[in-house]
Amino acid sequence: MEHVLTADYMQRNGVLFISGDVHFGEIARFDCGAQYPLYDITSSGLTQSVENSVPAVFQSVMRLLAWLTPTPMRVFSPNCRHKSCSYGQPNFGAIEIDWNAVPPRVKIELRDLHGNSVDGVEFPISELKPSNAHANKKEGHSFEAHCSLETELPWLVRYRLALLFFGTIAVFVIAVALLVIACCSATKLFTRKCKMA
Repeated sequence: MEHVLTADYMQRNGVLFISGDVHFGEIARFDCGAQYPLYDITSSGLTQSVENSVPAVFQSVMRLLAWLTPTPMRVFSPNCRHKSCSYGQPNFGAIEIDWNAVPPRVKIELRDLHGNSVDGVEFPISELKPSNAHANKKEGHSFEAHCSLETELPWLVRYRLALLFFGTIAVFVIAVALLVIACCSATKLFTRKCKMA
């Protein structure tokens, strides 16, 4: 059944994926699943969000972690609010189709609670159907940016989040150990001086 569905999607034109329930928003693109780019707009939540679940001081850390998370399919857009091009504040998604444009265009966006665009991409509808032009893009760098999975990334990129996490813990443990050693040395030194006095 899974193979039938996959083959069925590969033969259909104009497929856009809409998803949610992850408490952050992002726009992703995968170029290897069909003969045209597959876009996925994820938006959630209006009432709960990943950044609002932590104190304001740690929201920058959450953005850094989002940026460090290896996601080769994430769309990087010059107009996104945060450099990670994912959005952890409350948001909603918007899809606009301009049938009057020549050629007709699709705009997919993530918007904040005030309706301001925080991330988005725009492309002609004709991009959502199989074409030789898309097949030729396989040779180019722009296609490869959206044509790899996390498992195909270099080892260092794939595990950089884990390395950062365990590296931070190691630095913290070493700092605590050095502090304990310094305190013990200072205590011994103070005890000797007291005995001499």
